[in-house]
Amino acid sequence: MSSTHPAHLHLAVALDGTGWHPASWREPVARPRDLFTAGHWTDLVQEAERGLIDFVTIEDGLGPQSSHFLDPDDRTDQVRGRLDAVLIASRVAPLTRHIGLVPTVIATHTEPFHISKAIATLDYVSTGRAGLRVQISARPHEAAHFGRRTIARIEAYDSPDAPAVLRDLFDEAADHVEVVRRLWDSWEDDAEIRDAATGRFIDRDKLHYIDFEGPHFSVKGPSITPRPPQGQPLVTALAHDTVPYRLVARAADIGYITPHDTDRARAILAEIRAEQETAGRAGETLHVFGDLVVFLDDDPAEAAARKDRLDALAGEPYTSDARIFTGTPAQLADLLQEFQSAGLTGFRLRPAVAGHDLPAITRGLVPELQRRGAFRRAYEADTLRGLLGLPRPANRYAAA
Repeated sequence: MSSTHPAHLHLAVALDGTGWHPASWREPVARPRDLFTAGHWTDLVQEAERGLIDFVTIEDGLGPQSSHFLDPDDRTDQVRGRLDAVLIASRVAPLTRHIGLVPTVIATHTEPFHISKAIATLDYVSTGRAGLRVQISARPHEAAHFGRRTIARIEAYDSPDAPAVLRDLFDEAADHVEVVRRLWDSWEDDAEIRDAATGRFIDRDKLHYIDFEGPHFSVKGPSITPRPPQGQPLVTALAHDTVPYRLVARAADIGYITPHDTDRARAILAEIRAEQETAGRAGETLHVFGDLVVFLDDDPAEAAARKDRLDALAGEPYTSDARIFTGTPAQLADLLQEFQSAGLTGFRLRPAVAGHDLPAITRGLVPELQRRGAFRRAYEADTLRGLLGLPRPANRYAAA
């Protein structure tokens, strides 16, 4: 690559039902009857792979989707219900070859031992393409599904009572990730001997107790699943403020942020890099991706009109934490390169209508970025860590 070429950027696609616009299911291309089938998800991920996308994330939750911030709603005109994200990823993995699979995991009500085993299994099933997106739940009604704890009610993320509740949930999420990571390392790479002739399957000295003791978890280990093919599958998290930025800096390989312009992107990046240094990780690669919701058409007026039409179906204008882009693939490529110049290494695109905007990404945006020398023309690595330029980490418990 000549020095005049921009560095290749990374692209992920965030999959959520029939798309991120709440009326997306009503589009003819959406096939809502197929939403709860394996085929729906396989088609989407295979389309993303045709576009050489680094990875897909798969949304999940512990309560029905809602138009309200923290409460269930009684709407009947929007998609409600989900399949389990980890199980979707495991189903799709054997039907894909290169693309990374990053299901969402809600740390607040799931045990890290269970998650560690599930994602390690996904890494085996996909031969080294697994990751997870760690998320918290501050919803009191979701806590009631489990009956093990109550979560104090907050009115909004920026209300006065929120910081204490959120800090505790994010501290718990950081500990959750730490336990998961230690469990992935609790088997050394060569712990399994599998020698039928001598009758030795395993070297017990290469299995390790993790003995994690913290305010939220007490986990002895070792895992029951051998060390994953990648050693450490990717940990990713979406962050909107200082406390989650700290989680990204302490615990993640990729953080997703939602700047609406390049100045904001630079400010958030500076904050995350400072937190990364404080966490003692200044020397490690930590990717920061910008999230955007995309409505893509060959004519910018058509993209804007499509959003208006969907908004009318939904009965209200669509809003998002992320910047909402309407326009052409070439205009989106301009915007991504502008954000890249602010220091972002990649983007997680949220297709407004999966059946329309995902092919517009893979068949419109990707070729445009390739023409500019800004995106790969072939998959150049066999693992998700490899695609993102991350080395396979040494095992923390192996004798030096």
